[in-house]
Amino acid sequence: MFGSGIELSQILTVTFTLFAIIDILGSIPLLLTLKTKMGDISSAQATLVSGSLMLLFFFVGEEMLNIMGLDIHSFAIAGSIVIFILALEMVLGMEIFRADKDAKAGNVVPIAFPIIAGSGTLTTIMSLKAVYSGYNILIAILINLVIVYVILRSLTLIERLLGQSGILVVRKFFGVILLAIAIKIFRNNVGI
Repeated sequence: MFGSGIELSQILTVTFTLFAIIDILGSIPLLLTLKTKMGDISSAQATLVSGSLMLLFFFVGEEMLNIMGLDIHSFAIAGSIVIFILALEMVLGMEIFRADKDAKAGNVVPIAFPIIAGSGTLTTIMSLKAVYSGYNILIAILINLVIVYVILRSLTLIERLLGQSGILVVRKFFGVILLAIAIKIFRNNVGI
């Protein structure tokens, strides 16, 4: 699992891979939508929960799914359905996801999972173990969690910079992209 030592090239490759999969920048419109519904998003809680999920899946992900009688593909399909529903909200302007009365719960679902540590992220972490040193993967996870935390902390500033009309345009655009991502995840994992 931990193979060779720390290598900068591996850290960079894994960091960029996870950054692309987590897609925290692309999730900003969705996070702003959720922020409007829930009030403030706890950056620390969302980052800690998603980080814990990533580490849990790094160490025992496949075994955990096997114990529950699940496979990676079923897990990915479930995550894609949640993402699909959230994307429909963004595109159609309708409310399907209702904010929990306990705003702290919203930091876990849907923010920590599936937006940050979704099925794609968790499956990618498990598959990276076959190619890269465990130390390098752990460092890359940490780097990405720092980026996630900074973005979550900056949501109010980002909201001010974009303005209401900018947020609406970006939300609709990324909603369509999120729909396509959800369909791709679903299609790649159904019937396998």
